Amino acid sequence: MKSKIFLYLFIFTALFVLFQFMNAKKAKESYDVKIENLQKRLKFQDSIKTVTIDSLIDINLDLTYFSLESNEDAASYFEEMGYSPSKLALTISDKIISENKPGKDNPIVPYDGMEGNMAINKVRLLNHKWIIADFTDGVYWGELFITYDVREDGVIDFEVEKSFLYPRN
Repeated sequence: MKSKIFLYLFIFTALFVLFQFMNAKKAKESYDVKIENLQKRLKFQDSIKTVTIDSLIDINLDLTYFSLESNEDAASYFEEMGYSPSKLALTISDKIISENKPGKDNPIVPYDGMEGNMAINKVRLLNHKWIIADFTDGVYWGELFITYDVREDGVIDFEVEKSFLYPRN
C-alpha cells in the first residue's frame, strides 16, 4: 500500500512538472513574440527620430524658397510701396480665388470647363511679380503662370503668361 501511494505521488508530481514545463514554454514563446514586436517598433521609432528638427527646418526652408514671405527683396519692394507683404499676399490670393463664381468659369483660366466650371484651387505668390496657380473643373486640371502688378492706386493687374492643361489619363 505504501508503495502504491509513493507511485501515485510520483506520477502526480511528474504530471504536475510536465504541465508546468509546457505552460512555461508557451508563456516564453508568447513573450518572445511580444519582444520581437516591441523591438520592431523601437527600430521604427528610431528611424523616425533620425529625421531631426534641423533636417525638418532645412526641408521647410527648401519648400518656402520661392515664396513672397521668404523673399526679402520682394517683401521690401512692397514695404517701400507702403503695403504689408503678408496682407497683400492674402489680398492677391483672395482676389484670384474670388473670381470663382458658381456656374461660370474663372476668367483668369484660359480654358473652358469640359466637365464643369474651371476654378482656381491654389495660388502661390513666388515673388513681387509672379504667381503660380492650380485649376480644375473636377476632371481636367492644369496650372497657370501669372504675372501681376500692384499699381500706385492699389489696383492689381493680372496677366496669364503661360498655362498648361494636363491630358486626361
